Amino acid sequence: MPDPLMTGIRFLLFADLMLVMGLAAFPLYALRRPAREDARIVGGLITPQPWLCGAGFLASLAGMPALTASMMGISLSEVDPAMLFEIATETDVGKAWLVRMAALAIALAAALRLDRRPPAAAFALLSAAGTVALASLAWSGHAAAGEGWAGAIHRVADALHMIAAGLWIGAIAAFLILLRPARDAARPERLALAAHGLDRFACVGTGCVIIIAATGLINFQMIVGIAQAGRMLHSSYGYLLIAKLSLFGAMLALAALNRWRLAPALAATGGEMPERAIRHSLALEAGAAAGILALVALLGVLEP
Repeated sequence: MPDPLMTGIRFLLFADLMLVMGLAAFPLYALRRPAREDARIVGGLITPQPWLCGAGFLASLAGMPALTASMMGISLSEVDPAMLFEIATETDVGKAWLVRMAALAIALAAALRLDRRPPAAAFALLSAAGTVALASLAWSGHAAAGEGWAGAIHRVADALHMIAAGLWIGAIAAFLILLRPARDAARPERLALAAHGLDRFACVGTGCVIIIAATGLINFQMIVGIAQAGRMLHSSYGYLLIAKLSLFGAMLALAALNRWRLAPALAATGGEMPERAIRHSLALEAGAAAGILALVALLGVLEP
């Protein structure tokens, strides 16, 4: 029976750290330098970052007692400081947790400096720290059980899988922020930048899809094995994996709709109808992403 507390913490960490990293990376590849330094444009990307970093720090902090209880087979109330110290210093998952906490502290410091001009250096530092924090989660699931070269390859693939997903999810959040319906003076510029950013994200998004698919196959082979796929499909793990792949397919379809139909319409007319249509499409894409993260959080604590 999966531990609801551990599953919930895993979901919060996946969602939070992907947003921290993805939102910070977005201005670096999708916006030109003048827009990147315009507070009216990037203000919406800056405001949530300190809160996201703080929430990630607290969720990671709360996760250590829950992890310790799970690893030692005891209740949460039985965990004491000596146990926490032992797990944090003598296990790989504990050392990854220490790296994550340090990375989140750096990320929070960078997030608090995003309102300084120019903010590019702070965005870069925040993106790098968020990437390290996110990659450390590879030591908290099935990849953590691997040993030797096979284990190392599995953890690298898992980390790359999460980083690519974080870039995609962060871009969805950034576009929703740029396309928010607020009637401010910078709205025409935000719409134009959103249309331009969707075009620039095409190459990044294609790379993310390729990496997610390739590393997903590696992870599947490491966890289940292609030869065992038929047997696995009739288990709870298999049903959840099918649901995850279905949501991933839905995200691909929505991304294609945005790229080839809605973004060109927004760039051509800038009207309210294409703006509303692409905002709804992005919201559906974000919902599918949230569903995938919930399934990933659950799959990571289930035996295939």
